[in-house]
Amino acid sequence: MKFVIIGGDAAGMSAAMQIVRNSSGNEIVALEKGTIYSYGQCGLPYTFTNQVESTDDLIARSPETFQQKYGIQTKSLHEVTQVDCESKIVHGINHQTNSAFVESYDKLLVASGASPICPPWSGMDDVDGIFTLKTIPDVHDIDNYLQHNVNHVTIIGGGYIGLEMAESMRGIGKEVKIIERGGQIAKIFDEDMAQSIHEEAFAQGITISFHESVEGFEGSGHVEKVITDKGTHETDMVLVAVGVAPNTGFMKGTGVYTSYNGAINVNGYMETNIKDIYAAGDCATQYHRVKERDDYIPLGTHANKQGQIAGVNMVNQPRTFKGIVGSSIIKFFNLTLGKTGLSEKEASSLSYPFETITIQSTHAAGYYSKDDPMTLKLIYGKENRVLLGAQIIGKAGVDKRIDVVATALYHRMTIDELQDLDLSYAPPYNSVWDPIQQAARKSLK
Repeated sequence: MKFVIIGGDAAGMSAAMQIVRNSSGNEIVALEKGTIYSYGQCGLPYTFTNQVESTDDLIARSPETFQQKYGIQTKSLHEVTQVDCESKIVHGINHQTNSAFVESYDKLLVASGASPICPPWSGMDDVDGIFTLKTIPDVHDIDNYLQHNVNHVTIIGGGYIGLEMAESMRGIGKEVKIIERGGQIAKIFDEDMAQSIHEEAFAQGITISFHESVEGFEGSGHVEKVITDKGTHETDMVLVAVGVAPNTGFMKGTGVYTSYNGAINVNGYMETNIKDIYAAGDCATQYHRVKERDDYIPLGTHANKQGQIAGVNMVNQPRTFKGIVGSSIIKFFNLTLGKTGLSEKEASSLSYPFETITIQSTHAAGYYSKDDPMTLKLIYGKENRVLLGAQIIGKAGVDKRIDVVATALYHRMTIDELQDLDLSYAPPYNSVWDPIQQAARKSLK
């Protein structure tokens, strides 16, 4: 049997490895538009401050390793442009030879990922110094540009990449401004929780312009000004970080069902509605266990899991993707920002009747250390008291608490059941009642 995989990163190569490990005698072809396979995209912002010393450290396996050790045919610079479901043929362009190619398949996995959104602002093509960050070549392009008298960096968008790059650019001594179209950065958090994020940004010397929409760029050869609906901002470099969109344009005309943004709809087996076509990773939807519907939250954790599950199902070893609860975490200077499940904004938009409880606590026992403040917010059902989500911001201990709540969400626990959990305790790490249990107890009052 011949398996063709479109995309050589997390989901695609996770699937390929499962096919290798769970079957034999098959042909596996992995088509990749770029030249780099299986790398850690989430580590890209940390290369600028040398917390990750080299982009080579982010590469899990080279194309040669996949080919020589595992027998997977890795075809770099092969961009897919069309899929013919009737004939089971993939069409595309080989950018090495600048010629067309075709690849037949018995089973196809679409793992083409997502690309940064870059609106068609005026002046985009007239000046250098405007970047997005998604790939290792992007890092090299930005690094090279930073060598040319760049003192001020403007970041458009205050999401994950925007915040991580703001920290990295400050870390190498650049002045940083964030332009945000809305009224807060880190929009996955509720407004009350976002205030501490704003305060940390200001404390670190970052300027934020809220409620401002970019319209274009000006400069002589290189970008010098960002033009918005409210005025002009001088700058030496721009990073656009306003989100990503699934790479699924080549599936047009196949009849494969897609979501509102082009993400491919899949069932628990990673199957599409077309026989023998699967999808996984940032180009596909994920089932959200709390919302009880498909969602689109493109993260590396989901891509690896979906890829593995697609791989075993493609070789007829049925296993289902159990879904997500929307967990994420980010380091922002001295703060750790953790979120899982629904925010208050999301619960409202879904018309869920809910209550919230917010407490101020500490990472360690209060008598041991008062230097690790933590703000914790729980969202839960108004009638059934089932947990719906949590947001935690603090200097330490956020990671373990957000993961406890994520586990509770997975198992549909109530806020009251949090009190019964047997959580570890010693004064350097916790109080006798963990902060999430403190919040649960307070909700009863």
